[in-house]
Amino acid sequence: MAEFPQPWQMPESEWRRRVGRVRAGRALAPRQWPGGAICAVALSFDCDHETFELGRGGSAIGRLAWGEFGRRVGVPRILDVLARLEVRASFFVPAVAGLIDPDEPRRIVGAGHEVAMHGWIHENTSLLGEAEERELMLRARDTLEGLTGMPPVGFRAANWDLSPSTIPLVAELGLAYDSSLMADEACYELVCDGEPTGVVEVPVEWLRDDAVYFLFNREPATRPWTPPDDVLAIFRRELDAAMAEGGVFQLVMHPFVIGYRSRIWILEALIEQAKGRAWFATHAELAQWVREHG
Repeated sequence: MAEFPQPWQMPESEWRRRVGRVRAGRALAPRQWPGGAICAVALSFDCDHETFELGRGGSAIGRLAWGEFGRRVGVPRILDVLARLEVRASFFVPAVAGLIDPDEPRRIVGAGHEVAMHGWIHENTSLLGEAEERELMLRARDTLEGLTGMPPVGFRAANWDLSPSTIPLVAELGLAYDSSLMADEACYELVCDGEPTGVVEVPVEWLRDDAVYFLFNREPATRPWTPPDDVLAIFRRELDAAMAEGGVFQLVMHPFVIGYRSRIWILEALIEQAKGRAWFATHAELAQWVREHG
C-alpha cells in the first residue's frame, strides 16, 4: 500500500490485480431441487460464543458471559427448534469455542447437523500473513475433526474478512465450499487470478444476518435496534423471493443473538413458512448439489 498512498495513484495493472484476485465464476443455479422442492433453504449458526471477545484480543468478563449465553442457552434452544421441526442446518464453530466445551460440537453433529470451520479463535483473517493463516486453518480443521470425528468441508471467515490468501488456502485444504462472500444470491464457483478453484461459494449477505439488526456493542459503539417483527418481515421477503425464483435462501444467525426468548420464534416462523415446499440443506449438502446439478 505504501507504493500507492492514494487510490487514484494506482495504475490500471494494480487495480485490475486487486479486483481479479477473487471473483465469482460460473453460476451454480440448478434447474431443480431434491424432492421437487421449489427452493433451497440453508440455515447457518455462527457459534462464536466466547471467541467473539477473545478473537479481538479482549477479556471483558461481561462480553465473555454474553458469549457464554450463546453456548448455555442459545444453542440448546436452536437445536430444540430444529429437532421439533425436523430440519438440518450448519454450525460454524471457531476451534477455540469448540475446545472450551467439546461436548457442544459433538451434540451438534450427533443431532445430524454440519460443523464447519470459522477460524481458530474468530481472528480477523484479513490481518494475517499467508503462512500464519495456513497454520491457523490447519489447526482449526484438525481440532474440529478431532472433536467431532468428521473432517469439516466448509469455511466461513470471521466477520467475513478475507485476506488475498484465504480462498487459495481453502482450495489448498481441499474444502468443498466457502461461505464468506456476497457476489450473488445463487451459489457460484470461485475464481482466483482468473483460474477456477473448484470451490463453491454459498454466499452470505448482511441483510440476511441477525446481528445487523440486533447486536449491541459498547466498543465499537453500535446500537442497532430493529423490532423482531420487522426483522422477520425482511427475512420473509428474502424467503418469498427465493421461492418465487426457485433459488437459495441462505441465513446467518448467532446463538447469542437469536437465542433469546423474544427472538427465537423468528427461526421457527421461517421454518414453518418454508416447510413442505423448500429443501432444507446443510451448506455442505447445498454445495454438493449445485456442483453436481448446477
